Amino acid sequence: MNPKEPLLSGALRRSALSYLSEQEKRKYEIARELGILDKVRQVGWAGLSAKETGRIGGLMGRKHHTSKGD
Repeated sequence: MNPKEPLLSGALRRSALSYLSEQEKRKYEIARELGILDKVRQVGWAGLSAKETGRIGGLMGRKHHTSKGD
């Protein structure tokens, strides 16, 4: 493996994140906080259980609500 490949893949990931909406970025951040970001990367959002999806949605709503009050 070329030693620059991991760096490039990381740079590409950072570049891809810059195209996400703030809501999508928040969704990824919540997935990371819940410890399911690796699962999202492996199976995608559709591969999450209803419980996991509900936890993300609940936290997104809560964070969105609290940020509006600031």
